[in-house]
Amino acid sequence: MIAQYEETLLELIDQQVETASDDELFAGGYLRGHISLSAADCEAEEISDLDELKKRIVKSLDDAKAELSPADRIIVDDLWQQLQSKADS
Repeated sequence: MIAQYEETLLELIDQQVETASDDELFAGGYLRGHISLSAADCEAEEISDLDELKKRIVKSLDDAKAELSPADRIIVDDLWQQLQSKADS
């Protein structure tokens, strides 16, 4: 279930490549790493709960917030919310 959700999120990012702005491309690339690492951690710990995966992605983003400017952080957070909304529907 975790792997399938990860795949869905990454496909959604890939689908935006042709029409995305530079900021959206940056945010998508940035999120890919956090999504994949969080999914790998869940799988390694045999966690299959999607809510736990989402919490870990948010925590990963929060832990790395010093890497981003406030403006970039907003772009990443907005894209994360959009991806979740699409993947969950």
